[in-house]
Amino acid sequence: MATEAGGHGETRKKIPQNPANDYSQTMKSRTLVTGAAGFIGSHVCRHLVQAGHQVTGLDDLSGGFRDYVAEGVEFVEGSVTDAGLVVKLFEKNEFDYVFHLAAYAAEGLSHFIKRFNYTNNLIGSVNLINASVNHGVKCFVFTSSIAVYGRNQLPMTEDATPQPEDPYGIAKYAVELDLREAHEMFGLNHVIFRPHNVYGEYQNIGDRYRNVIGIFMNQIMQGQPMTIFGDGEQTRAFSYIDDVAPVIAASITRPACYNQVFNVGADKPYSVNELAAVVARTMGTASETRHLDARNEVVHAWSAHEKVQKHFGDLIHNVPLEEGVAKMAAWAKRAGARQGKPFEGIEVRKNLPQSWAALEARAV
Repeated sequence: MATEAGGHGETRKKIPQNPANDYSQTMKSRTLVTGAAGFIGSHVCRHLVQAGHQVTGLDDLSGGFRDYVAEGVEFVEGSVTDAGLVVKLFEKNEFDYVFHLAAYAAEGLSHFIKRFNYTNNLIGSVNLINASVNHGVKCFVFTSSIAVYGRNQLPMTEDATPQPEDPYGIAKYAVELDLREAHEMFGLNHVIFRPHNVYGEYQNIGDRYRNVIGIFMNQIMQGQPMTIFGDGEQTRAFSYIDDVAPVIAASITRPACYNQVFNVGADKPYSVNELAAVVARTMGTASETRHLDARNEVVHAWSAHEKVQKHFGDLIHNVPLEEGVAKMAAWAKRAGARQGKPFEGIEVRKNLPQSWAALEARAV
């Protein structure tokens, strides 16, 4: 698979050690990170390696890239859906900690790829949970999503009753429930994070179905207008990676956080129209947009973060949107545009957004 221009030598940034992080109890621990070649996973790996962990990274490279894998990580190409591979990895390494970030996180598309969604995002997770129980893992860190909340629960708080409205959110919530059961039945500790709308360096800007900031930047670099579903007044709180990855990586060092759920991300919501203007400014171009038919999605989604601030406030800097997007834009310009591929294997075509159907038709 092709990799983006620049590679590690030009684009990797150093993540400084933070003396406020007490990693002493996990130094030299054996740690598995799934999704290690992906966006958030690659950043979490860098923090863990710099903290002294012996990290094994697992990724099937379906949405990640080999040159995103952090230096010092023992990389294994493979899928969490391969139960035999998962068992062999645990037997070989006897992991102390597991960070499960591998997922296909396309909420809107998940309606049309149900089998693929549940196989990758639910069954793959169960394979890891089974192995973690059987091999005595000390803590299982899981990245869920605010997609579990559904709509009309603003601001979204950890004590709200989840009401997911798409198969992606349903799968994430099912894993949360299974982790709770695994703790009650087998004593497996876990920490669950519900991040939202995370962006930054090493995001797959070629993915046409998710990561709106990356989509916008890729379109601009290809001389195309930024495409927006509906009127663009739907709102999200876009979260810079450096306010998310350090929190996830540090969670295993804070036992008071075990067996709890945390929202993590930015506080201030922006409309997609406002976001498009910010991206255009940071990319140095006029804001040219094209509106597509609205799709079935939660219109307004942002969460409260008092709980994560209480436990991880020393790691959260609340990077402003314009500052974070500017950092990502500088990286994207070095990396260059990417020609993403249409998703292969749409399972349900009824009500498929016209723009996605057109992508599929052009690929035939």
